[in-house]
Amino acid sequence: MEWLDRLNQSISYIEDSLAGEIDIEKAAQIACCSPFHFQRMFSYIASVSLAEYIRRRRMTLAAFELQNSEIKVIDLALKYGYDSPTSFTRAFQNVHGVPPSAARGEGTVLKAHPRMTFLISIKGDVEMNYRIEKKEAFRIVGAKKHFELNVEENSVQVPKFWGEVIQNGRIGQIGQLSNKEPNGVIGVCTCMNGKDFDYYIAAATDKPLPENMHEYVVPATTWAIFECIGPMPSAIQELQKRIITEWLPTSGYEYADAPDIEVYPEGDTSSPDYKCEVWLPIVKK
Repeated sequence: MEWLDRLNQSISYIEDSLAGEIDIEKAAQIACCSPFHFQRMFSYIASVSLAEYIRRRRMTLAAFELQNSEIKVIDLALKYGYDSPTSFTRAFQNVHGVPPSAARGEGTVLKAHPRMTFLISIKGDVEMNYRIEKKEAFRIVGAKKHFELNVEENSVQVPKFWGEVIQNGRIGQIGQLSNKEPNGVIGVCTCMNGKDFDYYIAAATDKPLPENMHEYVVPATTWAIFECIGPMPSAIQELQKRIITEWLPTSGYEYADAPDIEVYPEGDTSSPDYKCEVWLPIVKK
């Protein structure tokens, strides 16, 4: 499977670069997607963030070196990309539960995190309803917040941002702006540089920009639009994982360099019957 081969090639590049600087943009290019989408795919498939995987692998190799050589901790820290022995020691202890100074002791228990290889098993036991649509560019208006890209932290902070917008009453104001497709309140991840991104809670509209809001133009692209049924946010998080691990590898498409979109129509988002949509930007392989 070509898609899987490219993903494993990107892991090979990362592995070869553990003792040095890892260029996430280059890893993403090997996988033929943006740095943003590469890190999201990795976290969904591996169930661990790319940053955490790299940290675990570096600390695994560092432990081997401590046990089998006389290398100094300060040299090991520089080798694996840490600015100081203190930051290296903190990372080492987080992974192994002991400081580097204890790693050379006989009988010390250390953790080994092997290199990861992706072998995806496509279940196909639960259907996914989707459609492919090409859309022209459209303007969105709403609340915006800037985030540093950290998949694990973002999974907590983005829902928190939703809570803030709901609590301060802006969600109703945003909903009243909606007069274009996709209808409803939408969540949009922008900025595909792989380092940070803007997240909008917004509506597609041609109405004037209110003073307390921001606007953005979603570029024209082709979308795979998936139906999601169930209580939020658990239902949509599970669907997003299934899209990446089950649908995308066999679809004949790959990620396009465009925002991800979630579309939330009016309704009780806690209901098991609530329906929303995930819009995945795609391009044919």
